[in-house]
Amino acid sequence: MTKKPHQNAPLETVPQGYELEQVAALDAERGVLGALLLDNGAFDRVGDILVAEDFFSVLHQSVYAELQRQLLSGRAADVLTVASALSPDVSMQDVHELAMAVPSAANARRYAELVRERALSRRMLAVGSEVSDLALQHDVALSDRIDTATGKLAALIGDGPRDEWVSAEAGMIYHLSILEDRAAGKTNAIPTGLAQLDDILEGGMRPGQLIVVGARPSMGKTALAMTIGLNVASDYSVAMLSMEMPHSELRDRMTAMLGRVSLSSVKRPLRGGLDWSRVVEGVDAAKALNFHASDQGGLNIGQVRAKARNVRRLHGLNVLIVDYIGLMNGTDSGQQRAYQLEEVSRGLKSLAKELDIAVLCLAQVNRKVEERTDRTPALSDLRDSGAIEQDADVVVFVHRPIQDRPDLGPEWQHYAKLNVAKNRNGRCGHMSLHYEGSQTRFDSWHGEPPRVASRGGGRGADL
Repeated sequence: MTKKPHQNAPLETVPQGYELEQVAALDAERGVLGALLLDNGAFDRVGDILVAEDFFSVLHQSVYAELQRQLLSGRAADVLTVASALSPDVSMQDVHELAMAVPSAANARRYAELVRERALSRRMLAVGSEVSDLALQHDVALSDRIDTATGKLAALIGDGPRDEWVSAEAGMIYHLSILEDRAAGKTNAIPTGLAQLDDILEGGMRPGQLIVVGARPSMGKTALAMTIGLNVASDYSVAMLSMEMPHSELRDRMTAMLGRVSLSSVKRPLRGGLDWSRVVEGVDAAKALNFHASDQGGLNIGQVRAKARNVRRLHGLNVLIVDYIGLMNGTDSGQQRAYQLEEVSRGLKSLAKELDIAVLCLAQVNRKVEERTDRTPALSDLRDSGAIEQDADVVVFVHRPIQDRPDLGPEWQHYAKLNVAKNRNGRCGHMSLHYEGSQTRFDSWHGEPPRVASRGGGRGADL
């Protein structure tokens, strides 16, 4: 039969930069299709990697799509069945030549990986062209153009093949090495520096986890996150997205926390009382910390992902602090707020797994908690969206009773209750913490927690 001139997209018509990619791609594409025609079982090794659109040649796209259709329907596929199902423009000789392109199907997986790599390279070139065009669209706000470009790159990054299945035997054999490391005192847990919290979390935060800290305003959410972040930053890399406080306020707090000086004296040193020697000690302590902060506000999940990747590339990243989820935007501002937060919480959890980091995210709780006798927050109090509760691996609530009951005695001044209300892979429970309000930092609590005296003068109950 006479061959038609349609088989391959003409290389001279594609954008500059594609040509070299396709010279290598076409041979790999023939290898994949030839392997499948020789051995239908090879589809199990390539079907998780490839889709028809990954092939550059129009002919190859058609052949792969038909092979996929026949094999997924449970039928055997060969040169005859494939050629007869395709358009009249495709000859039996076209398909037969593909079947003769490889001697065996043994390398089908590697051919498929090459096809996938070339497809992603083409898409990268296309995205680069689109980003160049965006740069010249001066009638569109620069921030919107950057968001669009970031989204296109993020979509490209997330377009890779999924991990292969792991058998129970292989998984358990691999896990033995992890158990041996644990027995030797080695773990991937990231200690928070708060002993009781680390005990409940079986050593601390873990890569891949989304940890949510919830509380009403002025209970110390940011102080707790910064306490943990600064504790962690002596041994790990920490980044903080502060969408509520600007850099100047963050630095005031860090000065107070690291120098163990009053935040009030940091803000108003002319009134006296600022211990400059301690401030210098705080600066020296900061030199040993791998802690970086950004005060850009109103971020969406695409921007957070891009910033996280950037800081990881520049400085490393083990823990990302997000302050706070209620200040994040959805990628579609027209959606209801609950849907936007669902996108954000799901995205933060995906980001934790994708980058293999712990994400510590702050969240507000509803005002309804103030209407109850016991004002300790519960999971149902998380504001605006149940998705936060669902996506989080750990949910921790901070409560300082003296904020609700100013009439409590001085023994309550530094008392805070921390409640681990959800722990996907461990136990829940509550603990006591010491809150040094003048320095906006938390420490472990020593001794028994305070109790409200009963009317008869005896010991009462905890709050």
